[in-house]
Amino acid sequence: MLWTLAALIVVVIGAVGSVLAFDAPRRPPPLASVSEPFKHVDFSGLPAIQTYSARDGTKLGYRIYDGSGGQVVVLIHGSSDDGTGMHPLAEALHDAGATVLVPVLRGHGNFGRSGDIDYIGQLEDDLADFIAVLRPLHPNASFSLIGFSSGGGFVLRVIASPEEKSFDRFIMISPALPPGAPTIRPDTGGWVVIAKPRIIALAMLNRSGIDWFNGLPIVAFATSPTASHLTSVYSFRLAVDFGAQHDYLAALGRSMKPAALLVGGSDELFFPDRFGPLFSPVRPNLPITIVPGVGHIGMTVTPDGIAAVRKSFQALTTPAAG
Repeated sequence: MLWTLAALIVVVIGAVGSVLAFDAPRRPPPLASVSEPFKHVDFSGLPAIQTYSARDGTKLGYRIYDGSGGQVVVLIHGSSDDGTGMHPLAEALHDAGATVLVPVLRGHGNFGRSGDIDYIGQLEDDLADFIAVLRPLHPNASFSLIGFSSGGGFVLRVIASPEEKSFDRFIMISPALPPGAPTIRPDTGGWVVIAKPRIIALAMLNRSGIDWFNGLPIVAFATSPTASHLTSVYSFRLAVDFGAQHDYLAALGRSMKPAALLVGGSDELFFPDRFGPLFSPVRPNLPITIVPGVGHIGMTVTPDGIAAVRKSFQALTTPAAG
């Protein structure tokens, strides 16, 4: 029996080792529905990147659209982006009177190791450090956290964390939910390829307290080869941290802060009609807006998508919204 058990352990270790060594995600072909909408965007007014210091001494980047009112928006970009894609929406929110700040999350752009972070939870720590820099500059301002796609999932993660207290309201735009959520189309509409066996192996190891291999890549995105500012591959720890936690529904239900969710009616990555049935049981008063005829990227670059987000933001920032 001991020899049999030992042999089984050797086989399991060998299988896990093989998966970790060889099951890297293959980059999918570029997805036109993600890249094409940006060809019509005017980026001539894109602000220069400024930097702040995170707690580990790393310089991280952000762009600022400086407003004069009492509203500050922290706008979180989507997967693979470095915040450049948020430019049209940031301009619209700025035109509505807000100071808009778009951080470049660690692991994106030229900040940190491309596609990786040091530990799960570091993005929340970076956000806390960013807010610590911003607060003294806007002592009387009301702060909103708005996120798109994976950034929308990250907003849900923040709601479930101690950093919820730093914000007065939350808006999730086409939020990416954890794997297995009913809102996700097969293969996320062709946007991602994931290394499922490697993810399973890493999850098992993490449950055993072993995180040595969390820097291995597990997700590849269908980015355009001509878009050099995009990050095409995520490690396990970045993929886990840049999105909603598995208790996101319970956390949203517990939150007393105003919030809203928007999604394009023609979203290619997610099923827009499934957000309502998923979220309404835990947060019946959550405004959920489906914008007809607008695709995934269209929520941040087309007039209809941007107008819907701006309207939602203005509704939440009126005195009646609390």
